Amino acid sequence: MKIYDTKTAPTPRRVRMFLAEKGIAMEYVQVDIAKGVNLTPEMRAKNPLGKVPILELDDGTCISETLAICEYFEALQPEPALLGKTPLEKAQIMQWQQRAELYLFMQVGMCFQHSTGYFKDRMTPVPEYGKEAGINAQKFLHMLNKHLADNTYLAGDAFSIADITALAAIDFARVVKIRIQPEQVHLQRWYDLLQERESVSA
Repeated sequence: MKIYDTKTAPTPRRVRMFLAEKGIAMEYVQVDIAKGVNLTPEMRAKNPLGKVPILELDDGTCISETLAICEYFEALQPEPALLGKTPLEKAQIMQWQQRAELYLFMQVGMCFQHSTGYFKDRMTPVPEYGKEAGINAQKFLHMLNKHLADNTYLAGDAFSIADITALAAIDFARVVKIRIQPEQVHLQRWYDLLQERESVSA
């Protein structure tokens, strides 16, 4: 099997980190999204939305969407558990995964797309929307800082996919000048803790 990947994009990075945490080696095929290679008929046959990452199994079956790919590998190799073990753990991790996805990762992405015009050849940027998305992301960082005052990781005491999503968003947010603020000491403590993990460089 192999994964169609773009090394510089934040979404594929989440899958690479997830697999690195599990110690799963993978063949990665680089896709140049800046040149629109992801939008070719060949790639759309694998994912009609024309986005990466895409997991292609040996029989040609393709799975896209980050969480779907991660759930596939979690089922194949449950340890270390990154999506939770007990019903409560699974629910809490998914709760924070969704929060990190919707209120941080997606907001940073929309800020980037609509503020920079990077994909203006395939979409119509709305600068006002990009600005608002950036503000929303910054608000979530403030909330996350308060939450991490009493939690080691996003979903409690164990590292999970929620932390991967938040980290990928925060690192990419530097492109649009959104950063952890000096007063966000709990968020910075969490960020520094994650830097000790080998998967961060995946």
